[in-house]
Amino acid sequence: SQVEEDRTSHRSSTSKLSRSPGGGRSVRSYKTMQCKVTLLDGSDYTCVVEKRERGHVLFHKVCEQLNLLEKDYFGITFRDIENQKNWLDPSKEMKKQIRGVAWNFSFNVKFYPPDPAQLSEDITRYYLCLQLRDDVVSGRLPCSFATHTVLGSYTVQSELGDYDLEESGTDYVSEFRFAPNQTKELEEKVMDLHKNYKGMMPAEAEMHFLENVKKLSMYGVDLHHAKDSEGVEIMLGVCSSGLLIYRDRLRINRFAWPKVLKISYKRNNFYIKIRPGEFEQFESTIGFKLPNHRAAKRLWKVCVEHHTFFRLVSPETPPKKFLNLGSKFRYSGRTQAQTRRASSQIVRPAPCFERSTSKRYIMSRSLDGGLTKQDTVGTPEELLKHATNISELKRSFLETGADTAGLTEWEKRLSSSPLRSLRLDEAPMIEPLELDEVPVSSLSNQAVFQTLGPSFEALNGEDVLCLLFQGDADTDPEAGVLMSAQTITSETTSTTTTTHITKTVKGGISETRIEKRIVISGDADINHDEALAQAIKEAKEQHPDMSVTKVVVHKETEITPEEGEE
Repeated sequence: SQVEEDRTSHRSSTSKLSRSPGGGRSVRSYKTMQCKVTLLDGSDYTCVVEKRERGHVLFHKVCEQLNLLEKDYFGITFRDIENQKNWLDPSKEMKKQIRGVAWNFSFNVKFYPPDPAQLSEDITRYYLCLQLRDDVVSGRLPCSFATHTVLGSYTVQSELGDYDLEESGTDYVSEFRFAPNQTKELEEKVMDLHKNYKGMMPAEAEMHFLENVKKLSMYGVDLHHAKDSEGVEIMLGVCSSGLLIYRDRLRINRFAWPKVLKISYKRNNFYIKIRPGEFEQFESTIGFKLPNHRAAKRLWKVCVEHHTFFRLVSPETPPKKFLNLGSKFRYSGRTQAQTRRASSQIVRPAPCFERSTSKRYIMSRSLDGGLTKQDTVGTPEELLKHATNISELKRSFLETGADTAGLTEWEKRLSSSPLRSLRLDEAPMIEPLELDEVPVSSLSNQAVFQTLGPSFEALNGEDVLCLLFQGDADTDPEAGVLMSAQTITSETTSTTTTTHITKTVKGGISETRIEKRIVISGDADINHDEALAQAIKEAKEQHPDMSVTKVVVHKETEITPEEGEE
C-alpha cells in the first residue's frame, strides 16, 4: 500500500543519514572552505570562509592581517581549471568563481600607482616594492643592466642597511636575487652603488626604488595573448594610461584611454572602438582574436577595471534593466581619486612592521633585527639632493670606458638591454632627420633652434627634440679612427631619451660628439618652449664641458592603423 511504501522510503532515508559520517554535521562542514593565500613576501596566510561569502570578505581578511589601509591598489588572484590567472571578483560569491580547483590564492598589486610618492603610508609602498621586486626577478618587468644595478642597490640598502665591509665581507650581495640572469659583474655594480647610501633608512631606499622603477616602459602593464586581424601573434597590454600592443616584444601601437570610445567582446573576439583622429571623419573599430571566450571576457574585465579606477571619479553603477544584453559586470571598488581622498584622511600613527627578506639564492645569515623597525623618509630637499647624487653616480658608470678603444662589457649590456629593445617601434624617430635646416634664432652656448614641418599640435602625437653637442678637440697622434661609440636609452612614462656618444680622431684631432634624441609622447598639450628649455638646461648640466651646436624639433602624429577595422 501507499502507507507501507512511505514507511519503507522513510527507513531508507534514515539509514542513509545514519551511515553518513558525522550525521547532520557533515552538511554544515561543506559550507565553509579553508583558503590559503600566498602573500607578497612569500609567506602563506590561512583562514576559513563560507562558500557563499563574496570575494571582498577574503580580501578584507587579508588586508586586516597585513595592517593595510590603502588596499584599493591590491587584489586577490587564483588559477582556474585551465591554469589561467583570474582576479577574484569582490562582489561575487566565491563558490561561483572557484570551480574544480583548490582554494589557493595570491595577494598581488592590481593597479600600479603611476606616482608611488602619492601613497600615504610607508607600509603600502613596502608591499608595492615586494610586488615589483618579484616582477623584476621573474622577468615580467624587463630592465636594462644599469637599472638592475640601481634597483638592486636600493634593495640591499633597505634590507641590510649601511655598507659595512668588516661585517658583510666582499660578496655579501651574492645571495640576493636582482635579475633573471644574474652575473658577478651586476653584483659588483650593486655593491659600488650601495657604498654611497650611508645613513639612508629602509623607507627612503624603497622610495628611491619606486621612483626609478615607475619610469620603466613595462611598469604596471598586464599582458594578454592575442592575434591581430591577420592572425599574427601579439600581446595586448593594459595599464593606467590605456591599451598597448606588442609584437615580438616590441610595442607597435598605443591607444590612450581618452582615445578609446568603446571596449567590447563577442565569443573569442575583442574589439576597441577608436575616436576619429584629427583628419578622420568616422570612428574605427579594431578587432583581435583571443584564445577563447573566457580569455576575451577576462581581458575585457581588466580593461573595464583599469579604465574605471584610473579615469573615473566614481565607479559606474551596474545596469538595472529587466532585459539587459551583455555583461552586468562593473568595477565595484573605489577609484584612484576616491582612494587618494581616503588616504589623505588616515590619522593613525605610522604602523610598525617587519620587513621580510627578499628572494635569495642561499640564506647564509640572518638580518640585524634593528633594520626592521619603521623609519621615516627624509625631507623633499634631502631626497632631491640624494637623487641628484645618485644620478651623477649612474652617469659616471654609464660613461665609464668612453675614452678607451672598443666597448666594455658594461656598455655592451646597456646597448643591447631589453629596455632599449622595447621601444624599437619608434626607430624612425631615432634615425637622422634629413630635412632642410632653417635656423631661426641663436641660443646661448652656440645652440641653434630650428623648426621642421607644421606648427605644433600635441593631440595623440609625439614630439622629438634632437640635441647635438660638440666637445673640445684635443690632439691625438692617430688619425681617421673611431675610438669608441656608445648608445644609452632611458625612459619615463612620457619621454624616451636616446643618447649617442661617439669619439673619433680626424687629422690628429680628437672629437667627442653627443647626440640626444628626446621623444615626448602624450595626449595632453605640451608646452614646447618649456620642454625645449628644460632639455637644453639638463643637457648642459650633464655635459658642462661641452657646447650645444644644434637643436632640432620635429613633430610626428600617431596614425591609427586601418587593419582590423570593422
